[in-house]
Amino acid sequence: MLFKKEKPAVPSVTTIFENALATLSREAPGYTIRLARKEDIESIIRINREALPENYPRAFFEDLYNSYGKSFFVAEAPNGEVVGYVMCRVEYKPGFFKTLLVKSGHIVSIAVLKEHRGRSLGLGLMAHALKNLYESYGCSETYLEVRVSNTPAINLYEKLGYVKIRVEKQYYLDGEDAYIMARPLP
Repeated sequence: MLFKKEKPAVPSVTTIFENALATLSREAPGYTIRLARKEDIESIIRINREALPENYPRAFFEDLYNSYGKSFFVAEAPNGEVVGYVMCRVEYKPGFFKTLLVKSGHIVSIAVLKEHRGRSLGLGLMAHALKNLYESYGCSETYLEVRVSNTPAINLYEKLGYVKIRVEKQYYLDGEDAYIMARPLP
């Protein structure tokens, strides 16, 4: 199933970032969003295993950290525990909104531990990733895959200006379909 590929009217990355910071100060006092560090990889792998059914080998996390560290963020609880992450990569590919090759920021994985959800940490992680995919890597668009059943994530992505591009049938190992969602930057 294909959806319209019209360039959506989206909030700017700067607006999203500023709004996310204000929301985090209200909903997640004491939490911080920061660039991931090499010593965070073990915690990130643990979060991935606990929060998501899709898991990756250690080398995958390390490669994304080493290659695209300016768009690899963690959420840190007031006690210093890493409780969420977002990791991205940059790809050159045909654009979703233009037919030319574009530099695209791929949101590869995002997760927040269940007991820390509901504090807008996912919003904060995404806002930081979008800002750096645009400012540090010069991406002109960003995209991601999301389970069609993951309504909370889909709602967040739509709030951030993502639109459904198409359905990838049986994208996940358990056979569930995925929406491919994208948005232009900034």
